[in-house]
Parts: sequence; structure tokens; C-alpha cells
Amino acid sequence: MEYRSVAIGMKAADSMLKAADIRMMMMQAVCPGKYLVMFTGKLSSVEAAVKVGRIAPFDEVLVDSYLLGNPDQSLFAAIYGTCDKENLAAIGILEGYAVASMVGVADEIVKTSPVRLIELRLARGMTGKSYAIFAGEIAAVEASMKKAESILVEEGLFLHSAVIPSPDPVLWEML
Repeated sequence: MEYRSVAIGMKAADSMLKAADIRMMMMQAVCPGKYLVMFTGKLSSVEAAVKVGRIAPFDEVLVDSYLLGNPDQSLFAAIYGTCDKENLAAIGILEGYAVASMVGVADEIVKTSPVRLIELRLARGMTGKSYAIFAGEIAAVEASMKKAESILVEEGLFLHSAVIPSPDPVLWEML
């Protein structure tokens, strides 16, 4: 859940915790004064919490939300910066306006494409934008970027993307 108010976002998180048996993974303020709430639990509990997080007064400041059923485990390593960054043939970078949709798109891409997610940056220090970096063979990365772009364009949240074939070793080291 992504809110454009820190105060209301915290209140929404508290209400969700009180309404459903969920476990918080992240509750934090991010640029530009938005509040992210990520949680896990049984599907029925998560659905109940999302429902609470979308009602008044929370709906008035809700930027985006995304419910993932059975999220790919690589998402968590990419969010926390613990992915193996083994040098592969190409990388694709996807940049969008919202956090929740970027997490959803990243999950869909790694579940349906032969690419790996190596980083998922969620709004911190980026004026609310987010990006995902995928790695793999060039054709797979290019196809994945096209698919991801089309999803974000449809939602009105796409910003930019790039594919870098054979990234320089210094770039790999700095990722």
C-alpha cells in the first residue's frame, strides 16, 4: 500500500494490523513524503487488510496498492539489496511512478520470463519513483522490458526503460 501522507499512512497501517492477522515487512516514509506499507500473511488476511487500507479516510491519500498471491522470493532479496549480481549478458532497467505497481510488475516478470531480478528500489531518494533491474540473456531482457512497459503504460505509471547489452564490468560492480 502506498499513501501520499505519512500520518494517514501510519494510521492505515495501524488499522490494518488491528483488523487482520498480518505480519509487517515494511512501514516507512519515502520521498516525497509518501508512506509505504508492505505486509504478508494468509491470502484471506491480506485481502482483509487491503480492504481496510482502501476505505475512508485512507482512500483519499492512497496512491497505489497491489496484492500479490504467492510472491516470488527474489522480490525480497531485490528490495533489501541482497541479490547475487552475477554478470549476465544484459540488464534491463524499468522506471515507474509508483511503488506498489512496480513490485507487482517485477513479480510478474520474474514468474513469467527467464530473467532474474537483481534490484528493486522503492522510492527512497527518488522523489517517489521506483525502478527494477532485471538480468539475463539479451533477447529475454528485451522481451521482459516490453512486457513490463506495456503493463505500466496501461496503468499510467510508466516513466522510462533501458536495455544494456554486455554491461561494462564497472557497471556490474557498482550495481
